[in-house]
Formats: sequence, C-alpha cells, structure tokens
Amino acid sequence: MPSFDVVSKVDLQEVDNAINQTRKEIEQRYDFKGTHNEITLEKDAINILGADDYKLDAVIDVLKGKLVRRNLSPKCLDFGKKEPASGGSMRLRVEIVQGISKEKGKDVIKAIKESKLKVQAQIMEDQLRVTGKQLDDLQAVIAMLKGQDFGIELQYINFRQ
Repeated sequence: MPSFDVVSKVDLQEVDNAINQTRKEIEQRYDFKGTHNEITLEKDAINILGADDYKLDAVIDVLKGKLVRRNLSPKCLDFGKKEPASGGSMRLRVEIVQGISKEKGKDVIKAIKESKLKVQAQIMEDQLRVTGKQLDDLQAVIAMLKGQDFGIELQYINFRQ
C-alpha cells in the first residue's frame, strides 16, 4: 500500500553554519561595534546574548535571515523569554525543534481527516505515517498540508508505492 512519512527535522550542520555566519556579521556590523554580543550553539538550543534589547532583536533578525538563506525555516526555532543578564545585557535561549510533538501530530491528523481524502494517518514517535490506496490521494494530502500552517516546518519523506 502506498505511503509516505511526515517529519519535522532540522539539519544541525546548516544551523551551525548559519550561527557562524551570524557571528561573523555581528563582528563586522557598525552598530555592534564596542558592545558585547554573542551567539552560541549547544546540543539542541541556541544561546543569544545581546548588549541590550535592541541588539538582541537585531541578532535574532540576522540569525533568521541566515537560516532562510540556508533553506531552513525560522519555524524550527522556539524562542524562549528574554531574560536580563549582567551589565544591562539581555539573554535569550532558543530551542531547536526536532520532530513532531503529539499535539502538533493530532492537529495534522485532524486536518487530514477533515480533507475527506481516503487515507489513514498515524503517529509514530515523532513523525506521522500517511497511507492510502491511491497515489493521487497521497499527493493531494501533501499539497493540502503544504497549504496550511501548523507552526512547524514539515518535510515529506519515504514516499513508497
């Protein structure tokens, strides 16, 4: 029976490259001269330190731009709360979202069921498997999912006949 998987995966090497490019741009930009701003990558999170609230927002904008240039959606980032740090600076922890959570998976399955296409969808750990008898139905599901916003970036892999 034809099937495909719906996943939400992020290429961490591309994220690392985007962070390195962001770091270089911060060092070069005139409006950042003489201030302490940094961006670091941990295992599944990014830590951003800005000299003030404006600089922190500017670093975030630069990071989003670098991610888009590397074909990564900013939806893969879950921004936490801005926290004050020492010396009047601001700190922000950004989680990198990998996989589809149960809640998001239920939203995707609900949208597939509301489409009235003759397919079945099931949650398998952090991804969804969609099966159906007709390839056209599966392609229609992909097109329908691409047209909706679930708050995460979705990829469609393992299309099998």
